[in-house]
Amino acid sequence: MQINPRILKGFRDALPEQELIRRDTMYNLEKTFRSFGFMPIDTPALEYKEVLLGKGGGETDKQVYEFTDKGKREVALRFDLTVPFARYMAMHFPTIGLPFKRYHMAKVWRGENTQKGRYREFYQCDFDIVGLDTASSDFEILLLIMDSLKNLGIHDFTVHLSHRGLFNAFLTHEGISEKSVEILRIVDKLSKIGITKTRKLLCDLVTSDKTEKILAYITAGQNLKTKSDMNQTLQKLIELSGGPNEHSERLHTVITFLKDSEKDSNVLLDPSITRGLDYYTGIVYETFLNPVPGIGSICSGGRYNNLAALYTAEKLPGVGASIGLDRLLAAMSEPEMEENSSLSISNPSDILIMCMDDSLAGYYAIIADKFRQEGIKVDMFHTKKKLAQQFKYAEKKQIGYAVIAGNNEVITHTFNMKNLKTFEEFKNLTVEKALTLIKKTNL
Repeated sequence: MQINPRILKGFRDALPEQELIRRDTMYNLEKTFRSFGFMPIDTPALEYKEVLLGKGGGETDKQVYEFTDKGKREVALRFDLTVPFARYMAMHFPTIGLPFKRYHMAKVWRGENTQKGRYREFYQCDFDIVGLDTASSDFEILLLIMDSLKNLGIHDFTVHLSHRGLFNAFLTHEGISEKSVEILRIVDKLSKIGITKTRKLLCDLVTSDKTEKILAYITAGQNLKTKSDMNQTLQKLIELSGGPNEHSERLHTVITFLKDSEKDSNVLLDPSITRGLDYYTGIVYETFLNPVPGIGSICSGGRYNNLAALYTAEKLPGVGASIGLDRLLAAMSEPEMEENSSLSISNPSDILIMCMDDSLAGYYAIIADKFRQEGIKVDMFHTKKKLAQQFKYAEKKQIGYAVIAGNNEVITHTFNMKNLKTFEEFKNLTVEKALTLIKKTNL
């Protein structure tokens, strides 16, 4: 019986062209992470259910893929990379030492509604600093968000900045802190459901006058004309929260760092940003591509000082962010982004060594090896076919050069080469002469 080939909703196969873009993007991100001194780690895709669901909270818990394994253990697939990282730190901090700066790029799974750029199996690219509770570490994560995008050729974006601790101080000042979790989740949906529905949901939870105060807080600074008005917005938040406190001071310090470093042009203080997950305790970030705001945040995160407390008595404050790689790539494929990103994607191969005789594979391997030692990517055609078919293969893979060698070239230890873009041909070359020609074309 033949099985119908199909895949689950929300899951995808990646064609070579798509996977090449993904891998090149991850490679560029990894170079940026390492330039900041961050180190790579990995964790299992499958964890004990109690480890993952101990602090996820609300909607996230409903989306987790969970089951009983063959050993009768209650297990679940990781829904993000942050909670497994908290478990990881609890187990390994004595060995790796503190502070610890990590990055982790891997798949996660959530059984949520699918839409453009949002799937049930997707990649996240996380970066965190653990062991420090300082404005400087909050600031460095912000710098890394911005540099990661700029190094991908993306410059037209805005990082929306806020502070969960300050919002909680406001709720305490208004005497509604006991409903903070529900309020935070409603406010977190503001950009999706709009102000009218947000007001209605809040009115179902608190009195109308408290609702209006919440709306005044989350829309503070909305009418200010420039991103440089962050301190004016902050002053309004301080007034609504009953005066200065440690959280407003932290936010003020980060804003000062941004201005002192002249890095504030891509940052906006936006008190409506709360992040729905329960584990955030301080500064929070959400990043939007200005040409395609409807795609949603492509990089989010914040400070989580209590997350590891579920697994250890050791205090392990942390701050970090996560780039949603699939959503980012979906956004970059939009027509509006064509003029706003300049990520250079490499071809899978630079040269195709064509097969003129099946018995010459050994000679072709010698040529290929010499090119590869010089950093040139080489593909080999492994069976003798008409040249037209081999050229068509090269064209489909966007290969720049074809190397052609038959028995006569083997005798003279040379080969012929053709530029597949200009159709210019070169005869009786050595690898050294070919490299000189190739470098002139900036391959």
